[in-house]
Amino acid sequence: MEQRRINRLLERVSFIFTQQVVADHLGVTREEVNRWLKGRVNVPDQYEFGLREMLPQRPKHYEKPDFTFIDLFAGVGGIRKGFEIAGGACVFTSEWDAYAQRTYAANHYIPLDEDIAGDITKVNPADIPDHDVLLAGFPCQPFSIAGVSKKNSLGRKHGFEDATQGTLFFNVAKILAEKRPAAFMLENVKNLKSHDKGKTFKVIMDALDELGYEGVQAQIIDAAHFVPQHRERIFIVGFRKDTGFSWNNLTLPPKDKKMGSILESHDQVPKNYILSEKLWLYLQNYAKKHKEKGNGFGFGLVGPESVARTLSARYYKDGSEILVDRGGRKRPRRLTPLECARLMGYVDPDRSDFRIPVSDTQSYKQFGNSVVVPVIATVAQMMKPHIEENKKILSLVDINPQLRLVG
Repeated sequence: MEQRRINRLLERVSFIFTQQVVADHLGVTREEVNRWLKGRVNVPDQYEFGLREMLPQRPKHYEKPDFTFIDLFAGVGGIRKGFEIAGGACVFTSEWDAYAQRTYAANHYIPLDEDIAGDITKVNPADIPDHDVLLAGFPCQPFSIAGVSKKNSLGRKHGFEDATQGTLFFNVAKILAEKRPAAFMLENVKNLKSHDKGKTFKVIMDALDELGYEGVQAQIIDAAHFVPQHRERIFIVGFRKDTGFSWNNLTLPPKDKKMGSILESHDQVPKNYILSEKLWLYLQNYAKKHKEKGNGFGFGLVGPESVARTLSARYYKDGSEILVDRGGRKRPRRLTPLECARLMGYVDPDRSDFRIPVSDTQSYKQFGNSVVVPVIATVAQMMKPHIEENKKILSLVDINPQLRLVG
């Protein structure tokens, strides 16, 4: 049993980090780690503590969390981090990308006997643990409005299953239908509201209503209130019972954050982040060409007093949306992955404890696809009293079925 536990520790650590990183931490050779992984020799007991050091520890509040949640389309865990700040505990995670799984596992506690679930379309909703809150930053896909319209014209009821079939929101809706959590929070790009002339958003809101959730409301929040980055995202929340949640109670700090708060000094940044002469010339010519055509396409140059454009998943290609001015005639540079982590609110500017076990290319994609943590934490704190009130109502229903909630 003990050796099985140590082997499981090694398996988890080796999923996240390279064999060389594991070897360096334990003070052994890479070849020795390789022999352990191949089962040629057992991992000596004395290395168990060192292996545990490489994994996130169980947060103290998990012993008695204020609420539980599941983390769908989890990315690197920004939504999870925000709801943990509010006192929640994660009981299930789904993320299909293996590189994102590595970063997630490097920074968030996952019991050794559990794994991050992969493709959510392959997960049976009944197998997901019970939870109080469903969280999902689901991708936006087109809905088959034509199919729905046809059924309406024939007088046939289509329901959320037909209306959302073939989209990833469909899988979210199936879990809501099966598990009936007290609340949910969905995050998406701002344009979800206007996508397909508003039809996509209407299908989603209608489906949530059909599932029996009350007080479903959406709000667009700009992360520039929390970090020096213009990043607008839509948040949709709903509860089994309407307990008065309102976005009108949202209080946001002033948009006074500047890039200087997250930037490293230039002498601390490796030279490989500086743009090559060829790429810098290309970007300047590209910007000039579009300026002459009368549009604003081009690179975004930032300094200590700037607010950045939205960091995107394509940042790894050329970094053009956020280039750091190095002064004078010096070529600008890209943000480092650590600076991206700060820009997304994963770490405070004076700390660097967010682990990035993947390549720069993958980390840029991950942060570009992520949420801004303090935005999520604010939403979570707003939802918390309503989650707790819904938990009380649902527990009373369990005790006295005559108080059954509609839906």
